[in-house]
Amino acid sequence: MALHFLLLLLFAVSFVAADEEPFIGVNIGTDLSDMPHPTQVVALLKAQQIRHVRLYDADQAMLLALAKTGIQVVVTVPNEEILAIGQSNSTAANWVSRNVVAHYPATNITAICVGSEVLTTLPNAAKVLVSAIKYIHSALVASNLDRQVKVSTPLSSSIILDSFPPSQAFFNRSLNPVLVPLLDFLQSTGSYLMLNIYPYYDYMQSNGVIPLDYALFKSLPPNKEAVDSNTLLHYTNVFDAMVDAAYFAIAFLNYTNIPVVVTESGWPSKGGSNEPDATVDNANTYNSNLIKHVFNKTGTPKHPGIAVSTYIYELYNEDMKPGPLSEKNWGLFDANGTPIYILHLTESGAVLANDTSNNTFCIAKDGADPKMLQAALDWACGPGKVECSPLLQGQPCYEPDNVIAHANYAFDTYYHKMGKTPDACDFNGVATISTSDPSKLLFPNAMLD
Repeated sequence: MALHFLLLLLFAVSFVAADEEPFIGVNIGTDLSDMPHPTQVVALLKAQQIRHVRLYDADQAMLLALAKTGIQVVVTVPNEEILAIGQSNSTAANWVSRNVVAHYPATNITAICVGSEVLTTLPNAAKVLVSAIKYIHSALVASNLDRQVKVSTPLSSSIILDSFPPSQAFFNRSLNPVLVPLLDFLQSTGSYLMLNIYPYYDYMQSNGVIPLDYALFKSLPPNKEAVDSNTLLHYTNVFDAMVDAAYFAIAFLNYTNIPVVVTESGWPSKGGSNEPDATVDNANTYNSNLIKHVFNKTGTPKHPGIAVSTYIYELYNEDMKPGPLSEKNWGLFDANGTPIYILHLTESGAVLANDTSNNTFCIAKDGADPKMLQAALDWACGPGKVECSPLLQGQPCYEPDNVIAHANYAFDTYYHKMGKTPDACDFNGVATISTSDPSKLLFPNAMLD
């Protein structure tokens, strides 16, 4: 028993030593009919103070746009290239030369994902996955970049079987011929296990066994917490239970110092008729609580105080994604950079803080038709019940006397009054959410309430 405790203690110490400050990053998918230009993407990242991103490829224009920003970038070897790279050291070397060496250090590339969920989506490539990873790593060693750039591969959490209670979890044994050499590699190179965790799908597939609040990180009374009968650890959310299941599954194969990074997690804001819990409120609740959970350094019941850095899925809604309606609605922003919802991130650091309730405003869209603006202004000051008397002649917000300035006042007042929900800033398409305060731009002598 004493030896077991000592091993656990050493395990915890090794995690603390290896752990850096936890971070929240975002995934950038590109299946949009109107994909923003890379410079626009980077402008949004800067405005939202997002310092970590994961790309699903190694797009040259995006890597150039990210240069000299300091943003930490994870690039990806696409699944369709794994077979070739896994069978040729020179192909791997060329990939690293073209997509990493050519951009580093101007572009701060910190990791390479070799594929994504290969074991579950492309099983015919599984046999060469570890070879591909090792060839990519060897190319980094040859370029003296192996200390700066980690190599791993994102795994679906579905490969973890019997995930609750977490202490009984283990990886699908049929995958051990790949997972054992993968874990060997991760341990020997100081890399991390990349895991995609989707409590939304766990909840949807549980047939009512998993409560919605448990999936959304909502506070639970003690009698509603899930208890691991072997460890007596209490779980208050699906995310922590899945992370700990991964730790236990790693330990089951006798590896004890491989940290976990969550490469994808999120919640859809819209779904079809058979997806009633894909809503703006639930997506906001999940992502807001996830961000706070990481930054609060709560850790998991198995590793308290050791936060798991996480990349949110995803930056943009991808309207070209195949599948159910929810597949197109995981984004934090639309293609114009307008937030799908305003994250509740009070006192949770600077990341995405430009979208907290204190820093967003509703203003007239550039180029909006003046007649439509006037109609929207009339509605706001009439049926919308905005107090528009400050816009009258002689009042503080009369100047400048034009429809754009007056619409900005009315739109933003209505937006605040309605709790700053995205629907409250539409006005038949002539308004948009902004981080620019219209009162400071247009009414230097007055402040909007």
